[in-house]
Amino acid sequence: MVTSILEATARAVDLRITDDELTVLLTDGRRISAPLVWFPRLLNATKEQREIWELLGDGEGVHWPAIDEDLSVSGLLCETPAPGSSAWDALKTVV
Repeated sequence: MVTSILEATARAVDLRITDDELTVLLTDGRRISAPLVWFPRLLNATKEQREIWELLGDGEGVHWPAIDEDLSVSGLLCETPAPGSSAWDALKTVV
């Protein structure tokens, strides 16, 4: 697989989160979306806990302090669900 320079340097600038989906807005204009079932801590957090987040580094990731959750932009670009999620368990059975 070829990794583009844009992927390697992609940074988050903002995000939107609903009861079902996480969407991260990137500096280059792209949006990455993933279902919340991929991230059990976010899925089980309250709306208030989900709304309090901060960018890590220069937008390399996102941190939710109330639930101690960190997600990286590179992980989202690679479509990597969090360990312990149903999507992670399904991925392990394929590999």
